[in-house]
Amino acid sequence: MAIRLGDNQYGKAETRLVRVDRGAGGHTVTDLNVTTTLAGDLDATHLTGDNSGVLPTDTQKNTVYAFARDGVGEIEDFALRLARHFADKTPTITRARVHIERYTWERMGDCSFRRGAGTRTATVSYESGQAWVVSGVEDLVVLNTTGSEFHGFHKDRYTTLPETKDRILATAVSARWRHAAAEGDWAASYDTATRSLLEAFAGTYSLSLQQTLYAMGQYLLSHQDGVAEVRLALPNKHHFLVDLEPFGLDNPGEVYFAADRPYGLIEGTVLRDDAPPAGLAWW
Repeated sequence: MAIRLGDNQYGKAETRLVRVDRGAGGHTVTDLNVTTTLAGDLDATHLTGDNSGVLPTDTQKNTVYAFARDGVGEIEDFALRLARHFADKTPTITRARVHIERYTWERMGDCSFRRGAGTRTATVSYESGQAWVVSGVEDLVVLNTTGSEFHGFHKDRYTTLPETKDRILATAVSARWRHAAAEGDWAASYDTATRSLLEAFAGTYSLSLQQTLYAMGQYLLSHQDGVAEVRLALPNKHHFLVDLEPFGLDNPGEVYFAADRPYGLIEGTVLRDDAPPAGLAWW
C-alpha cells in the first residue's frame, strides 16, 4: 500500500497586536488579531525532520510586530505586505495567507476609547505574484422588532413550529466580500459595504432569513462595482413570545425570551455573473 504526504500548511495563529498612533489631534488605536499561514516545499520537515526550509512560526509573529513599527494602515494593505514578504523572501514558501481581525475602538476623547460594534476582517492569499483580497465583518448584531414573517414551510410528523405573520428578526452578521482586484480604497469600500448590509437588513420586509440574506448580498453588490461576490452567514437569534396566561396576563407582542441555542444558521453566496475566478481567494 502506497502512502504519501498530502496538502499541508503551517503558521502562527492569533498574534495579538495593538498599535497606538499618537497624533497631535488625539490618539488612534489599531487592535488586531493576525493569523499567518504558509505552504510550499515542506516535504522534508514532515518526512525526515529536516527543518532547513521551515520559517519558524515565532519568526512569523516577530515579522508582524516589526512591520507594524512602520505603521499598519488599512488591514488589507498590511495583510498584502505580510503575505508578499513571506512568499517572496522565503525560498521554500510559495503560498501565503494572512487573516486579520480588527477590533473597533471609538474615541471618546484625545486618549479615551470605547469598544465599537462589529469586527472588521481581511484575508489575503498570495501565490506566484498574484494576490486575492477578501474583506469582511463579523458579529454585526442587528434586530428588527417587526416586518418579518415565517410561514408556508414544509411540515412533517416532527414539526411543532407554529407559523407566524409577525416576529422579531435578529442575527449577528458575518459577511465576507471578494474584491475583483488586489488594490482599492479599502476604507471607503468597507464603509460602503457595511452600510449596505445594514440598510438592506432594515429595509427588507422578510418572509424568511434566506430572503433577507439574498437581499443583503444583492444590495451590497449593487453599491460596490469592485466586489465580485459576497458570502454571508446569518445565525437566527430566536426570540420567543413568553406565555403569561398562567399569571392571568396577556402578552400583546411585548415580552420575549431571547434564546441563545440552538439556533438556525443560514449561509449563502451572492455573486455577479461576470465575476472573475476566485482563485485562492477563499483558501
